[in-house]
Amino acid sequence: MNYKDLIKKIDKPKMPRHIAIIMDGNGRWAKLHKTRRINGHKKGVEAVRRTVETAVEVGLEYLTIYAFSTENWARSKAEVDYLLKLIINSLIKEINELIKNNVNIRFIGSKEKLAESYNKKVIKTCKKSWNNTGLHLNVAMNYGGRQELIDAFNEIMFDMKSGKLKKSEIDEDIINSYLYTANMPDSDLVIRTSGEERLSNFLIWQSAYSEFWFTETLWPDFSREEFIQAILDFQDRKRRFGAR
Repeated sequence: MNYKDLIKKIDKPKMPRHIAIIMDGNGRWAKLHKTRRINGHKKGVEAVRRTVETAVEVGLEYLTIYAFSTENWARSKAEVDYLLKLIINSLIKEINELIKNNVNIRFIGSKEKLAESYNKKVIKTCKKSWNNTGLHLNVAMNYGGRQELIDAFNEIMFDMKSGKLKKSEIDEDIINSYLYTANMPDSDLVIRTSGEERLSNFLIWQSAYSEFWFTETLWPDFSREEFIQAILDFQDRKRRFGAR
């Protein structure tokens, strides 16, 4: 069924506010097609564009994509360098189209290991979209769920020592406010491609009550139809949050 027809089936009140995606399978796609890994990453960018366009079309509020993890530094230097270049170049290439579609884009993750010039270029480019009021697109870059918690707890401890924060004030809301995703709703739905069924250190705090949707499809082949199908499956689930 065409994705346009699938969109008509979406029950807007039951649609997730925040969808997170673990974009997995670029390397396997390249191997399957007997081409270089970098070509898998290039095709992956096309899948990102399709997914963002569809998210805008259905009126999604938040979309977080796992672009580069803290573990990805363990890959070969050539692949890491290519990925970093591909991500920033894609951002610069797409920013005007994102602005045109009222998308507000931010990069979330650790600034460590990334060159200062790289971080400045990311912020300068993203800043152009920060007055937009449509889809909030988060690019998880140099992101690790455990590192996010470490950073948050270190900031909390610093504010406690400086008297800005009291121990008695610390609760879930306070911790949330120190995360990379501060002021954003938790992820309602986590999608993972390529047949793997794990979080891989992605949004480990925010996904405590997320629904999960897995597909065998490799990320470069992830279609608009599958994205909509994930939303349709989500809206049919009963979310009890621990209650009966």
